[in-house]
Amino acid sequence: MKQAVLLLALVVSGLEMAFFAWGYGPVSVVIYGAIALMALMIAGTFLWLWFAQATPLALGMVYSWAGIGLVSGWWWVYNLMGQPLWAERHPGMFSVLALYVVGAVLHFAVIHRSFGYHGGSFVWPVGAALGLSVGVFLLV
Repeated sequence: MKQAVLLLALVVSGLEMAFFAWGYGPVSVVIYGAIALMALMIAGTFLWLWFAQATPLALGMVYSWAGIGLVSGWWWVYNLMGQPLWAERHPGMFSVLALYVVGAVLHFAVIHRSFGYHGGSFVWPVGAALGLSVGVFLLV
């Protein structure tokens, strides 16, 4: 745990120093690219683990990491291309975001089963999150 906190402090410090040296634009483009590439590598690793039937969480991890990889990759390419208007509100992003939703549902299903529960009650956190998000949207 201490190593993880230390690593987080080092990465935050490095990113802040890079921000002060080169500004938000270049640093965010580079880090979005790095995150996209690392996330897709991790998704590929979990896909291999799923094929090997190594862990029940593997498929959920594939969807979750592919989701972050593709969302980060979308914004990486968007910024590299000079922020084209067509990509800003493209409906294709919803297909990418769907990976996140599926990953979350699969994770909740595995967590549900690990507590010994059966049935579809594992979807209540998904419904609660969507409901809360709609509520915040309507308030703002």
